[in-house]
Formats: sequence, structure tokens, C-alpha cells
Amino acid sequence: MPATIALAGDTMLGRGVAERVARSVDPAAFFSEDLLEVLGEADLFVLNLECCVSDRGRMWDAPGKPFHFRAPPQAAELLARLGVGCVTLANNHALDYGPDALLDTRDWLDRSGIRYVGAGASQEEARRPEVVTVGGLRVGVLGVTDHPADFAATAVRPGVNYADLMTGAPPWLVADVEDLGTKADVVVVTPHWGPNMIGRPRPYVRSAAQSLVSAGAGLVAGHSAHVFHGVAPPVLYDLGDFIDDYIVDAELRNDLGLLFLVTVDEQGPVRLHGVPIELLYCRTRLAHGDEWRWIRDRFAAVCAGLAPTGPGAPDQGGTVTEEDGRLVVDMR
Repeated sequence: MPATIALAGDTMLGRGVAERVARSVDPAAFFSEDLLEVLGEADLFVLNLECCVSDRGRMWDAPGKPFHFRAPPQAAELLARLGVGCVTLANNHALDYGPDALLDTRDWLDRSGIRYVGAGASQEEARRPEVVTVGGLRVGVLGVTDHPADFAATAVRPGVNYADLMTGAPPWLVADVEDLGTKADVVVVTPHWGPNMIGRPRPYVRSAAQSLVSAGAGLVAGHSAHVFHGVAPPVLYDLGDFIDDYIVDAELRNDLGLLFLVTVDEQGPVRLHGVPIELLYCRTRLAHGDEWRWIRDRFAAVCAGLAPTGPGAPDQGGTVTEEDGRLVVDMR
């Protein structure tokens, strides 16, 4: 039986958002009613949690790290009320306040009934996927990040599931994806890859995507750039942002994005619905008018701009059509 997976990008609940979370965990305080209705269509909601959840820890002191994001413990309840079923912690903010805060994040998510991938108390735990059954369909989720290397979990140190993706997926990651494929009907790999604030995926990211698909990933849903990229089925190169308090780039418009609803069955993704969203300060709503049209035009352009990069490459970028205010891509 088909299932619908909602996919959201970078979800930053620190700084200004954290101040509001401390006062309320009502999803309506952060997301518009019509957006919440859209999320209600999903059987499983997966997002990238771009912060730690804790009231402990010290800022990670590293050269060139200007931003540190920490949400209060109540953030886990907010995510649960929002309907989030699984988050990836494999990103460059999971250890912003050190290992204690990362372990707290894991504990608060556990208490709220939210599964997590991509980080943990050890390398073994950070590499561990989750298999979520929705409507009789087993969905495997695996999280990985290509930065920063100093956040990498080891046998004796908490951290993230780090992989150097510059030359494709390393053999151990390929093996993990293949193994997950024996336990799940659909494998979803969610990588945090590439630099911030770029409009299209770098060549090495596209190469890594090919490696993951060849290993058996039925759906690859990336993030990191803070702006959405194109779709070349079955790869969503970047999901963009979902909620934050960020400064807006006037050209890349990181305040305009997409929530993705992907229908999947035993053979993988069937159809993608991109729902245009607009990010205000610490609040997200459905996009309308000129903002909706900007998202539509950019999404069509970045999808059309994707072409196969070699043997085994994902198909040409998806063709975008419109349906009831949504942007649709056939995933087969």
C-alpha cells in the first residue's frame, strides 16, 4: 500500500525560535493553519534538525564556526505535536554545545517518541538507521553528513555519522545502504552535503548521489545549502529550509522554499508534490502570489538544469507540472 512521506529541510529551533519555544509548544505558534493541514496528509514526517536540544553544554570552540544553535528541551514536544516521526542529526550543528547537549538531544527525542538517525553516543549508534512501518510499508531512514570532520563520532566519542563524499560514497556507507535495503521496502538516505548558500548541487554531490542510488537508496533527500535545489528522480538534492530566524539573501531567497510530499510504494517513490512555503521570522506559512510564482519558476528551472553526469547517473531533472497549487514531479 502506498504511503506519503513529508520531507522538510533545515529546521533550526535555536536563537530567536528558541525564545518562542520556551513560551509555547503549540505548532500553530510557528506554522500556519493551512501548512499544518498539509502536514496532516503525511504518513511519516522526516526533517533535518539543525540544532541540539538541551539546556546544558558549552559552545563548540572551532576556527571558522560563527553560529551555534541550541533549542530548549520543550522543542522535542513541539516536534512531536507537529507530527514529526524521525529526524536526522547528521549535520554541522548537532555538536554546537558539545557531547552533553548531543546526548540530551537524543534523550529528549526518545522521551517524545521521535526517532533519530545520523548521530549518537558512538560511531556504531551514529551509523544506525531506523526502520519505520507506515501503512504496512517498511521505510528505512539513514542520515549522514560530509561536514564537519571534527564532529565525527568514534568508538568512544559521541558525534555524527561523518563521511567524506568528495569522491563518492565510501565503501562502508555503500554497505550500510545495501544492508538497510535488506530490512526495508524503501530506503531513504538523507545527507547533509555541500556548502551553504549555493543555488545548485556541486559535481561531487551529484556523484555521491549516484553512489547512493546504485547502492539501493530508493530516495535521496539532501540538505545544507539553505535553498532548495532541483530534483532528478530519485534524488532531491536539497530540501532548503523549513523554519529559522536567518537573514534573507535577496538573490537566493532562502526565505522561500518547499515542503515535499513524496508518495512511495514497494518499488520506491511514485510522485512528488512540492508545496511552496514562505519563511518569516520564526514562523512558516504557505506561499501565495508573487512568492508562489517565484518558487514555481525557480523550481522548474533548477530541475530542468539537471542533466545526467555519466553512466549510472540519475535521470534527467524532473519535469515540473502544477496541480491544485502544488508543484508535481513524476518520480518514475
